[in-house]
Parts: sequence; C-alpha cells; structure tokens
Amino acid sequence: MAAPLAAEDASQLVDINGSLGRDAERALQDRGFAHISTHKNSMGYIYSYWWDEADGDCVQVEVYDGRVESITDASDEDCGKHEGSDAGAAVAVVAGVAILGALLAHKSHHHDDGKHAEDAQAESAYERGYNDGLHNAPYHNAARSDAYSSGYQAGVDERSANLRYHSGRGGYAQTAQFEDLRDARAAGGMSELERRGFRQVDNFTSGNARYSIQWQPQTRQCVQVTIADGRLYDLRDIQQHPKCR
Repeated sequence: MAAPLAAEDASQLVDINGSLGRDAERALQDRGFAHISTHKNSMGYIYSYWWDEADGDCVQVEVYDGRVESITDASDEDCGKHEGSDAGAAVAVVAGVAILGALLAHKSHHHDDGKHAEDAQAESAYERGYNDGLHNAPYHNAARSDAYSSGYQAGVDERSANLRYHSGRGGYAQTAQFEDLRDARAAGGMSELERRGFRQVDNFTSGNARYSIQWQPQTRQCVQVTIADGRLYDLRDIQQHPKCR
C-alpha cells in the first residue's frame, strides 16, 4: 500500500505557481487540501483559501488572468479555524453570531498589509465594516473607527467585483453584457464589444489613457471604455452622451 502524501505548507507548493487555476485546484486537492472560500477584488485578482486538515495548514492562492501568481501561508482564521483566536471570538460576540463559530467573513488579503489586526476590537470593527460594505448597508461608523472605514471599502470593492456581470439596470429590458470584458486585451475586447452590438461614437485621450464611447442602439446602453496599458481598464454605463443616440 502506498504511503499517504505528507502535508505541505505554502513553501512546498511553489511548483504550482504559474499553472492554470483549474490545474492548481486539482494539484491542491491531490495534496490533501480542501477549498474553503474564494474572493475577487476590483483589480481582477482572485484569492482562494485552502485547508489541510491533516497538518492544520491554511494557504492563500492568488490568481490573475487565469494563472496562479503566488501561494502563501494564511492564518487559521482565514480558513475558519478559530480555536484559540481571541480576535475571532470578539468578532462573533460583537456581531451577535457566536453560535456560528466566529468564522471571519473577511480574509487576510482584504487588509492593506495582508494581515489580520492583532487588536481584537479593531478586527471586529473591520469585520463589521466589511460586511456592511459587502451587503450594501449604509455606512455607519459612529465610533469614527479607521478599521471600520477600511473594512467598509474592502467590502464595497468585493461587491463591485462580484457584480461585474451586472449592467447596473433593473426591470425587464434586455441589456448587453460588457463588465466581463474588464482587463481583456484591447484589440480583442473592442472586437467583442462590436460583436455584442456596440459601435464607437466618440473617442479621446487623456494622459496615458484612451477613452472610447460605445453605443448599443438596441438596448440603448451608452458605455465609456477606458483603455490603458493595452487592456480595457474600465467599462461603465454612463447612460447619456451627446453622441449616444
């Protein structure tokens, strides 16, 4: 009988760097890791967290443009393993969900320095802000906490990233998708917009960026496309423009 593979931390997983996301997923599962959660940010990066039960290791996998950029060690809290974590317990008490096991919704990568706050009160304020921003709740920072403010912005960023597919319009009218083309190469992205019924009605430059105004007459969408460094940096429905008609 073959002996089971030894558990590995991030330093032993560097061979997965550069691989396609789906291949990395298979490799991690083969090495005893189970997927915990996945998060997106507004810059197009995807962060997923993986837990090795046999050795108690939590790792963070960073993916950009479909390929693994890095694999780093993450805290146990990132994988929902809160035993002995005062910060995790404090969050649960403040949020009133101790029965749920003090699982932090936000992860290490949401913090600017990539680390959870050591101060339990600051961490709980960040968590509350993150959840408020993620779920589009009104900004409510009575204590004027910097941690809450940072957490709220992180939640807003993730909500925006998760809703890239959405046109921003409601009701029953048909709309053409365009948000999924963010970060696409300029030539291919513009061709795809044309395939979806958009046509350029105006363009201009500012600094190192080029702007294209795209009009979809069937759905009456007026989209401003920002092109920088050879990619579609930003696409947004501006709804009105003198040439969108």
